[in-house]
Amino acid sequence: MTSKSIILLSGGLDSAVSLAVCKEKENIELALFFDYGQKSFEQEKQAVQKFSEYYNIKHEIINLNWLKKITNTALVNTTKKIPVLQNDDLDNQIITNISANKVWVPNRNGLFINIAACYSDSFGFEKIIIGANKEEGTTFSDNSADFVEKINDSLFFSTKIKPKVIAPLINLDKTEIIKLGKSVNLPFAFIRSCYSDSEYHCGICESCKRLKRGLERANLFDIVNLLFKN
Repeated sequence: MTSKSIILLSGGLDSAVSLAVCKEKENIELALFFDYGQKSFEQEKQAVQKFSEYYNIKHEIINLNWLKKITNTALVNTTKKIPVLQNDDLDNQIITNISANKVWVPNRNGLFINIAACYSDSFGFEKIIIGANKEEGTTFSDNSADFVEKINDSLFFSTKIKPKVIAPLINLDKTEIIKLGKSVNLPFAFIRSCYSDSEYHCGICESCKRLKRGLERANLFDIVNLLFKN
């Protein structure tokens, strides 16, 4: 029997490129998208639907209302403003650590992967694909190579099927990820990487700043103009 995989799909750059790169060779059959009360939920949901249809895979929305209730950061809490960064701030570890704390969702990636592992045990998915990458791994510990290694150690004991978490972008920065996406004809117009609930990417949150800088460095100014209207 051919092995099959499950992917965590948010509609953002990293998970979308991971899907595009791994679609055939990893036999991805299902994408999981999580509703944890994030401000950009509706926009992310539309992106996930578009990518799922484009790559012809099923997707499920997992409702995590309880996570919203215990999350008190700007990514979820409507009374708190999403932090604004300047381009020069993106490589300043002190500033990005402060920004990360303001959008941190408790054990988010660990939880998402463990939910995917439940699906793996029930439906035989041998691999769990995530969009962790080098650039965000310097700020968010649950995007690092060490995290991927350790959670694989954990799943070896907590599951019967022992799925392997793979992160195809783990050694890439945003520019390299974008170039990879371009090489596999990723439909960049579908991407939703913004923290806000605005119609277009806000262009000022950290996620937008990293996406925009990567696109500009990759000379994809047509995509910049498409995604960023302000």
